[in-house]
Amino acid sequence: MDLNLSGKHALVCGASEGIGRATAHELALLGADVTVLSRRADVLQDVAASLPKISAAQRHDWIAADVSQHEVLRERLQALVAERAVHILINNTGGPASGRAIDADASAYLDAFHRHLLANQTLVQALLPGMQQVQWGRIVNVVSTSVKEPVANLGVSNTIRGAVASWAKTLSRELASDGITVNNVLPGYTRTQRLDQILRDRAASSGKTEEAVAATMTASVPAGRFADASEVANAIAFLASPAAAYINGVSLAVDGGRMQSI
Repeated sequence: MDLNLSGKHALVCGASEGIGRATAHELALLGADVTVLSRRADVLQDVAASLPKISAAQRHDWIAADVSQHEVLRERLQALVAERAVHILINNTGGPASGRAIDADASAYLDAFHRHLLANQTLVQALLPGMQQVQWGRIVNVVSTSVKEPVANLGVSNTIRGAVASWAKTLSRELASDGITVNNVLPGYTRTQRLDQILRDRAASSGKTEEAVAATMTASVPAGRFADASEVANAIAFLASPAAAYINGVSLAVDGGRMQSI
């Protein structure tokens, strides 16, 4: 199985922690040059410095940017690709705040739309020429199982994640002839700061302890536990590899079997 990413350059968004950071690590282990992106410059420097190198030629870097500021993001991406093309894009952004769909202000939907779908579009448009030039590219969007089964009390997130999944499916058909695949990974309950926030919110709204809420959540997972971020990163890294060249337009759940849909 060909998992070798030597000579490929990956841009990993939301890489300061959690799934993004774990994905950057896995791609580096497969030989890719990795540029990590998030808002936190001080953390990113440490992340880039800590990424493994399996050859002396590997080079890792970082970009500090807020993905909701599209013009600034575009300028920084243009500077990046002027130096070296990007072949692998991992779209990964923290989800919107919890709450019922009916209670959310229009501004909450607009903000999520800007941070997710429009930011993803900005990233793809900036990086696409480099992929097309070599007729090889991988775009992997870290979304949510909510694109198949909406998650209770995550109304804005459910709505926007579904839009991203439909956008990705459309792109997968448009870009396939250029040797570019577009896929989604749908993490289930994964030990990240996002999950910690969900546990706090559910505990506050239910009057239960966070431990009790966590026990209820894991009881719904056949695997009987939360995922580690590295387990989701492994799926992302596979979809970014040469071995996954004929996997295109899919939404892959990494959820321990929790979803009941096929």
